[in-house]
Amino acid sequence: MASLMEMKEIFRSADAVCFDVDSTVIREEGIDELAKFCGVGDAVAEMTRRAMGGTVTFKAALTARLGLIRPSYEQVQKLISDNPPQLTPGIRELVSRLHQRGVQVFLVSGGFQSIVEHVALQLNIPTANVFANRLKFYFNGEYAGFDETQPTAESGGKGKVIAHLKEQFHFKKVVMIGDGATDMEACPPADCFIGFGGNVIRKQVKEKAKWYITHFDELLKELEER
Repeated sequence: MASLMEMKEIFRSADAVCFDVDSTVIREEGIDELAKFCGVGDAVAEMTRRAMGGTVTFKAALTARLGLIRPSYEQVQKLISDNPPQLTPGIRELVSRLHQRGVQVFLVSGGFQSIVEHVALQLNIPTANVFANRLKFYFNGEYAGFDETQPTAESGGKGKVIAHLKEQFHFKKVVMIGDGATDMEACPPADCFIGFGGNVIRKQVKEKAKWYITHFDELLKELEER
C-alpha cells in the first residue's frame, strides 16, 4: 500500500483523474433529486443511504429505487432545466487546472448519463469521457428501465471502467476521487483513491481512505506545490 506521500506524488503526476459525480462533483445525489421531483423523495433517500453504506449490491439498489421513481423522459429533462445540478465549490478550478496540465479528466458515475453529461458540459469535459447509467424510455416517454449492460450499473463497475481506460489509453497512473464505497472499491485498478467528504461524510470511507479531503482546494494546493 502506498504511503500518503507516495499517493500525493501519484496525484501530481497522474495521466488521468476520474471523479465520481453525485455528492462529489455536484452537491447532491442525482437519484435523490429525481425522486424528490417525482414525489418519492424520502423512500428513495433511505435506499441511497443503504447503497452508499455498502449493505446492498449497487444494481439491486438502483433497480429498486428506479422501480419506485419510474421517471419519464419529460420529468428527467424538466429536472435538469428547473433544478440543474449544483457544482461543488472548487471543482471548476480543479478540473480546469488538471486540463491545463494535460491530464485527462473522466466522470465515472452510478448516476444518469443525461444528468452527468449536463455536468460535463459545465466543466469542459468531453461527453466521450462520461461513464454513467443510461435510462431507457418507451416511445411515449414512459420509463422502461435502465441499460443493465453498462459497467456502472454493477457493484465494482467503476473499477471496470478504470481498467478499460488503462487498457485503451495506456495510462500509467489513474486517480479515483469520490465520496462513496463504490469509489473506494475502484482502487485497484486505480493507482490512488482520494476520499471526498465536502458534501457528505461516509463513515466507512473516512475511516479506510488513507487520503481524505473535505475541499477541492486541498488538491489545487498539491498541484501548485510542484
